[in-house]
Amino acid sequence: MKRVAEWSKEEVAIWLSDEGMQEYVEALRQVDGRALLQLSRADFQNPPLSCVMPDGGKQLLERIKTLGIEHHMDVHKNGHSNSHAVLALDGGASSRGEAKRNGFGNGYHKELVRILIPELSGPLFPTEWGKTGVALLYAISCFIFTTIMISIVHERVPPKEVTPPLPDKFFDFFNRVEWAFSICEINGMALVILWIIQWSLLKHKSIVGRRFLFIVGTLYLYRCITMYITTLPVPGVHFKCSPKLYGDWESQLRRVMKMIAGGGLTITGSHNMCGDYLYSGHTVMLTLTYLFIKEYSPRRFWWYHWGCGSVCAVGVFCILLAHDHYTIDVIVAYFITTRLFWWYHTMANQPDLKSASPSNFLSRAWWYRFFQYLERNVQGVVPRSYQSPFLWRPWSWGHVRYSRIEAD
Repeated sequence: MKRVAEWSKEEVAIWLSDEGMQEYVEALRQVDGRALLQLSRADFQNPPLSCVMPDGGKQLLERIKTLGIEHHMDVHKNGHSNSHAVLALDGGASSRGEAKRNGFGNGYHKELVRILIPELSGPLFPTEWGKTGVALLYAISCFIFTTIMISIVHERVPPKEVTPPLPDKFFDFFNRVEWAFSICEINGMALVILWIIQWSLLKHKSIVGRRFLFIVGTLYLYRCITMYITTLPVPGVHFKCSPKLYGDWESQLRRVMKMIAGGGLTITGSHNMCGDYLYSGHTVMLTLTYLFIKEYSPRRFWWYHWGCGSVCAVGVFCILLAHDHYTIDVIVAYFITTRLFWWYHTMANQPDLKSASPSNFLSRAWWYRFFQYLERNVQGVVPRSYQSPFLWRPWSWGHVRYSRIEAD
């Protein structure tokens, strides 16, 4: 095995890929093994390294530090240091001009000190597709429960002739645009398709996938509660709600199945029920897909982030422009979506927050046990690593991996 300092630029790139740090391959393409060991935190404060990861190179520097210890052990694994002369007992150098061995300085015998590097019990980012499957079942259950709740709430919505729409400041300034809601749903479908394509290219797609499924399922579960507790009147007189069924459960079941089959979209003709206003499910999907697209794509793809952010913003604006939701519906949806996304990822990225303690107030969330189950074995911030969707191993699967150097 070659020493780290003797690595070529290509071998450094292979090591970065093997460590799940492919984002740095392009920025460090001119760096060989010796230059890699000399990287410091100051190097990550300036472009191009400062543009790669938001952690200031913390993860990579920790791995380089471990690599430096391994390199030091490899160089000195025989227990000798022949580059320094050791003073003799009389205070001078050896009378024969020969350097004494380090282990016998001052006439005392010193045992070889072993530096043990703790080995991880498993991979940093285990796949665990079983947990992703559990998150998928959770999300599907929440979506079905939400659809059933919409059908129940629909029966409680007061007729618009009896209870007119509530006053809304946005509606006072903007007249209704009939085609605006179709634009909203088209934008939402575009973001979902982009996210699915991006997710399929991720190396750690199982971890990211279960995060998305858990968050979207929880958001729709919260939505069931809010729409059931407070049933708002229709936002506009233009609404044409389906007739009430008055306890005909068989017809309600067919209506629920139709809505599920159409994805709950008006553009597919599957959603013609009223009452699911507080809060906006369309705003949830627009905002959440944009947050995941931005979080799990390279920072240098600013044009991609701006484009997706614009599509999201236009979609949310069109919801209000179509007068299909009150402004409070959109505001509450945005607030809950962003906070749950940020809380979850903060907890997932901080090891101290993955264990319950009196000082960890986030552990008091009702879903904390489920969070621990999903994130228990994920060690560190999930890198934005990509691979071919048809390969289970990273692009560098054909190269020799560099493993830790064991002490003799």
